[in-house]
Amino acid sequence: MFLTKEDLKGPSSIVLPESDEPRGLLLPNGEINWGCPCLGDAAIGPCSVEFRTSLSCFHKSTADPKGSDCLQEFRDVNDCMERYPDLFSTRQNRESDEAALKSLDEDTEDFNSTEEAQTSNETTVSKTDSSTK
Repeated sequence: MFLTKEDLKGPSSIVLPESDEPRGLLLPNGEINWGCPCLGDAAIGPCSVEFRTSLSCFHKSTADPKGSDCLQEFRDVNDCMERYPDLFSTRQNRESDEAALKSLDEDTEDFNSTEEAQTSNETTVSKTDSSTK
């Protein structure tokens, strides 16, 4: 597009069209927006059929708790993902999660030990203070 000096002098006459594409997970009619960027490539990858089936089941579920009637569909997605470890590195993620949890447990133990030591010291100081009075 080329503009002349005259084109640049006045206000813009370009009118941008309103976006008709919904951006959220649900369309105005309540259906799933499979084009939502929030789904990433899950709706188009090798496990897309299983993913779409499980998400649809969850969305339509009236069970309590919600989705408890979709366990087989969730298993199907998981099984599919395990067939494509290069795309869905579940084992690596699990190992990473386990390492993070172990680290968190160790940090919690360290925190609890420190807190117990501080409480013990406070009790000793308190007893010493009351005995010196």
